[in-house]
Amino acid sequence: MADQLSLNLESSLESLGRIERAVAAFGAEHEWAADLLFHVQLVLDELASNVINHGYGASGHDFQIIIESKPQAVRIEVVDEARPFDPLQDAPQPTTDGSVEERKVGGLGVHIAKQLMDEMEYRRENGKNRLTLVKNR
Repeated sequence: MADQLSLNLESSLESLGRIERAVAAFGAEHEWAADLLFHVQLVLDELASNVINHGYGASGHDFQIIIESKPQAVRIEVVDEARPFDPLQDAPQPTTDGSVEERKVGGLGVHIAKQLMDEMEYRRENGKNRLTLVKNR
């Protein structure tokens, strides 16, 4: 049983299904609790969508997701070569009050990740965005 899953993905929405299937299989192999699996899949769906739609804005680019499963935590790294973007500093604050009808669509991905993950760290290194997330088990 490998402790690490590495996905090299194309910047297209079709990659979201590949991520979901791969994470489900990896989580089952490592006996993740249902809520851990749900949190990891939801956060990766949101963050990958952001890379695809906002980071690149078009297909034809690549990005990577690396997941490491340890007994105490799951560590995730999302790596892309899109323009520099620190989601911890640069993401707009979402509107979370008011009715659903009054709020604009979108803008909750980073907020969801911050709420569900125990740690988040961003760095720009060698022309790449590197977002590291940790979810304690």
